[in-house]
Amino acid sequence: MRNPVERLALLPRKERDRMLERMSETELRAFNEWWGRWAHDGQFWPDGDWRIWLIRAGRGFGKTRAGAEWVSQMARDVPGARIALIGATLEDARRVMVEGPSGLLAVGLEGETLDWRATAGELVFGSGARALVYSAEAPEKLRGPEHDFAWADELAKWSAGCADAAWDNLMMGMRRGAQPRVVVTTTPRPVKLMRRLLAIGPPGLHETRGRTRDNIHLPRSFVEAMVQAYAGTRLGRQELDGEMIDDVAGALWPRALIERQRREAAVPLVRVVVGVDPPAGSEGDACGIVAVGLGADKQGYVLADASVAGLSPEGWAAAVADCARRFEAECVVAEKNQGGTMVESVLKAADTDLPIRLVHASRGKVVRAEPVALLYEKGALWQAGVFPALEEEMAGFQVAGGYQGPGRSPDRADALVWAVHELLLGRRGRAAIRVV
Repeated sequence: MRNPVERLALLPRKERDRMLERMSETELRAFNEWWGRWAHDGQFWPDGDWRIWLIRAGRGFGKTRAGAEWVSQMARDVPGARIALIGATLEDARRVMVEGPSGLLAVGLEGETLDWRATAGELVFGSGARALVYSAEAPEKLRGPEHDFAWADELAKWSAGCADAAWDNLMMGMRRGAQPRVVVTTTPRPVKLMRRLLAIGPPGLHETRGRTRDNIHLPRSFVEAMVQAYAGTRLGRQELDGEMIDDVAGALWPRALIERQRREAAVPLVRVVVGVDPPAGSEGDACGIVAVGLGADKQGYVLADASVAGLSPEGWAAAVADCARRFEAECVVAEKNQGGTMVESVLKAADTDLPIRLVHASRGKVVRAEPVALLYEKGALWQAGVFPALEEEMAGFQVAGGYQGPGRSPDRADALVWAVHELLLGRRGRAAIRVV
């Protein structure tokens, strides 16, 4: 059987228009606000025997609406239910979960009685169910009360000093009714409580993941502006894509440092060098290709990650030559450990005028990378754009000498290191670079 909306949509246009014209204002409002008609897949609560439903998604995904709709339905289904509403603060719980544009008061059905007692922090539903507002900052308030259902909003924002106690007290009180359940709606952050929650796993935990762009009802202009401004950045991946991004232990380039050192190269460039980390063989492995420039302000700027994978020697050499031409590089610096004369010959074949300097890796990758990371720390080297794949590799370097990033080898990051050493850490580079 098709639902009423599908049946209406399949009618001939004239008949469909006549039916809509016959609807009263109340019926039209109910039709337009009908949750089942407009919700996207990530907002429907799951089937199965779950105890916790975690909606871990980016801003604008519709997490709040999903939480409010679920609570409202539970209040209708279980008359007399006792429901906990826990926000990072009391103000957050009231302003977002109850009174907000996607909160409980806004999603009530036509004719449904809702009695919001703001002073007491209590919402009474027509079924007799009661929702009580709590703050994660006051975990002791959750010690003792029993609940059938709970909605915990922005869990990753809960105060670090109180979050665990608030969660533990809540869960110990989830012992009322036949099947106590908790919905958690949050944009993720790498905090202890989020890790605890994810460690539960199925069947007790059902997780819904989502991105800002998944909400088809958001203005397209807003989504495009957010993607253009933040796509690929740590902030964008966390706040728009709903990813929980952790730094590896002892990261040489913490993600916060990479984000701090991001700005446009708004000054003329004095010199540009292209660093190359050639593939280990001729079977189409990845080739790191990174362009770095020295600005007239004596600051270094990472200009492009032109790395390629799956190409023959002729293919990746052509990509190197193209990058060098595009940025008018004064030279290409390439590691000669892998292939030596072969590296130079394929690069020359791609562009006979290409100035090439071959360097030998006599020290480990991390040792070479440390002075480059120090330039970032000192504010002398910047990312003049967003380079997600390169930055994933940078974030995988560990001070202790390990690598926990993607892939077997950090080809892109190695290319960056070679370029920076040539441009900023060689004899000419040390004279030119300015630390601010």
